[in-house]
Amino acid sequence: MSESAYDLEGLAWKFRSIVGEEDVLLNEPMSEHTTFKIGGPADLYVIPEDAAELAEILDICREREVPYFVLGKGSDLLVADEGYRGVIIGLADGLTGVTADDELLTCEAGVPLREASEMACELGLTGLEFACGIPGSVGGACFMNAGAYDGCIADVLSCVRVILPTGEQQTLGIDELAMGYRTSRVKTDNLVVVSASFALRCGDPKKIRAKMDDFTLRREEKQPLELPSAGSTFKRPEGYFAGKLITDAGLRGYQYGGAGISTKHAGFVVNLGGATAADVRAVIAHVQDEVERQFGVHMEPEVRFLG
Repeated sequence: MSESAYDLEGLAWKFRSIVGEEDVLLNEPMSEHTTFKIGGPADLYVIPEDAAELAEILDICREREVPYFVLGKGSDLLVADEGYRGVIIGLADGLTGVTADDELLTCEAGVPLREASEMACELGLTGLEFACGIPGSVGGACFMNAGAYDGCIADVLSCVRVILPTGEQQTLGIDELAMGYRTSRVKTDNLVVVSASFALRCGDPKKIRAKMDDFTLRREEKQPLELPSAGSTFKRPEGYFAGKLITDAGLRGYQYGGAGISTKHAGFVVNLGGATAADVRAVIAHVQDEVERQFGVHMEPEVRFLG
């Protein structure tokens, strides 16, 4: 369903009565909210400050059959150049509370995963070191079971507070979340993360910091962090490494428009300057075609497409 301009104004008024005037934006450019720095305007961009506001916004969208998308840090997302006809619910500016209870660290969905890792280090808690360079939010990390350096969210997640499609809130334990490679029940069952609790262990802050520094150095040496991207563009094909397949296909450095394959790490499609979503899609499609043609391997994007 696509809302008319009149309906959108009415919807904006309704949302402002919940979250306030400043936290409802019309025609907000999504290039401002994604790590690719790409994306046209969203009809409405709404920032809830807590779980109650989030639940109320979701209820309204569902009741009125308005398309909506729950956004964290926009680190694994490509938004169309035409933008998004519906409501973007931005959690990274609102749901950012953190509490610690002994070895249990609980973070609201909008908390950057990097900050969660830093807080754990400051508290002398080990287990989240692998997340120190992952640019997403806690909610997004639970959604896709984010991971790096042989660690993933499923290794340390205790439970997640979610809003079900029915509007009911529920706390689900790790054994109820069906965590897999870049997937979870959050993703498959259309759940919205409110907060997540991580079961960590007491450790030596100096050793924790040293491990994080090592991961950061390795990431800086091997990944094109100087250019906008959505991280690893493709999932790892079973039995292969995405970057090596792309390199072996002769595609390292390939460019289309303002987008291209990184010369530093072929697993990354990067915004070389002024890239459009169409440019990125063209690069992804070319990689898929060439790798399938040359090696018979299908490359599935890890990046999500919106709009």
